[in-house]
Amino acid sequence: MSGIIGKKIGMTSVFGADGRNVACTLIEAGPCVVTQVKNEDTDGYTAVQLGYGERKEKRTTKALKGHFAKAKTTPKQHLVEFRDFRVEFDGGVELGQELSVADIFQEEDFVDVIANSKGKGFQGVVKRHNFGGVGQATHGQHNRLRAPGSIGGASYPARVFKGMRMAGRTGNDRVKVTNLQVMKIIPEKNLILVSGSVPGPKNGTVILEK
Repeated sequence: MSGIIGKKIGMTSVFGADGRNVACTLIEAGPCVVTQVKNEDTDGYTAVQLGYGERKEKRTTKALKGHFAKAKTTPKQHLVEFRDFRVEFDGGVELGQELSVADIFQEEDFVDVIANSKGKGFQGVVKRHNFGGVGQATHGQHNRLRAPGSIGGASYPARVFKGMRMAGRTGNDRVKVTNLQVMKIIPEKNLILVSGSVPGPKNGTVILEK
């Protein structure tokens, strides 16, 4: 698959060809630099590694400095590998080559977007798992509406099963949203407009796959 790395700008809406108002997410995608090209002979599979965003040189390890020097580019903040990059680029992707959003996507394409969802900290079962609460304020419950209730048996099984839905850290998970349509591309500003919502906060890093 082919793809590109970008940054979520925010949400807006546009009118489609059929006159419907479509909610969209604006993403600044690229430009990305090819920092490594893998092939069957040396690596056992074909892939292209792209770099996006600038990283301070003093915060870059010597190993990464050498890695970026081979590609003749400055240190990059994010590195993502795309296996079996699109057929059109076979033999045409070179180390240090700069790829923009218009090189990979076209309007009306369907893309998958990967990002980390918003972190919500430690949350209870009502917010985390959509529990209805215990008893719905009946049977003499006092301040127990959002409690999880019983979580296990008594003498048998005498333990709590793995995977029990309980309170805990919520959000900040890798989420993939599939089949979002490309509504518009603005190549001079490296912007792409995709239908629907995308995980994560504004200015969060996203990966677009075709």
